[in-house]
Amino acid sequence: MTTENEHEKAEPVSGQEFESLLLIDDHEEEVSEGGRKVRRKGIFLLPNLLTTGALFAGFFAVISGMNNEFHNACMAILAAMFLDGLDGRLARLTNTQSAFGAEYDSLSDLLAFGVAPALICFSWALSDLGTLGWTAAFFYVACAALRLARFNVQLGTVNKRFFVGLASPAAAGVVVFMVWVCDEYDVEVVLPIAVLAAVLTMCAGLLMVLNVRYFSFKDMDFKSRVPFFVILMVILLFVIVSWDPPVVLFVIAILYALSGPVLTFYNYHKNKAKADAEEELPNQG
Repeated sequence: MTTENEHEKAEPVSGQEFESLLLIDDHEEEVSEGGRKVRRKGIFLLPNLLTTGALFAGFFAVISGMNNEFHNACMAILAAMFLDGLDGRLARLTNTQSAFGAEYDSLSDLLAFGVAPALICFSWALSDLGTLGWTAAFFYVACAALRLARFNVQLGTVNKRFFVGLASPAAAGVVVFMVWVCDEYDVEVVLPIAVLAAVLTMCAGLLMVLNVRYFSFKDMDFKSRVPFFVILMVILLFVIVSWDPPVVLFVIAILYALSGPVLTFYNYHKNKAKADAEEELPNQG
């Protein structure tokens, strides 16, 4: 004869009760489809795999920097830059953008382009400066966090052709490629070099939070046809980089970092001259 307790055990577990037993719940977010809001479960695999690769590269760079393997650390940051640039473009091309992906990408960027460059530079030179060294490193990390937080809240409200502030991968390039050049050419870390590294690190951090615009190159259309000479220019760029990757990449990073202040200075004087000309017209009348 079957008891009441045995009947209770034989009852099937509902879907909601089964989900409540899982230790890792499924991700669910609200998306817009056909002009209406719907909720979808799960995440897109491919772009988040690339973001995970960038996160791993950043973590590997931290470990390599702590072990004074600066060449490996710089190469890992370079790989993280490539993966970070690829995941967003791939998500847009395949229409697999999501709020989860955007937040995950920001957290990955904070490690790969915020914490990792600061620790690499600290292990290489800033540790010799004591309090000034770790202060410069922390200042860079804090600016990277502020830059990414501001980018997230401004997403969709600013012109996509420009970044407000130096992008964290570009700032990481300024710091990491400096370390790479000095390590490749066996530059001895003496006090003036350490101070210069601290100043450059803090300047890179400051540029991330200043209200300075940089070209984002996000308006480039990779699906349309381009003139034949464009591919020749791309090949030429690869050739130039292959001559001396650390030096060429460091020069490119410095020039891009300076392009923002130069563009801002130019636009300021252009607008000022225009305003002065408009004020003179009524006086002449």
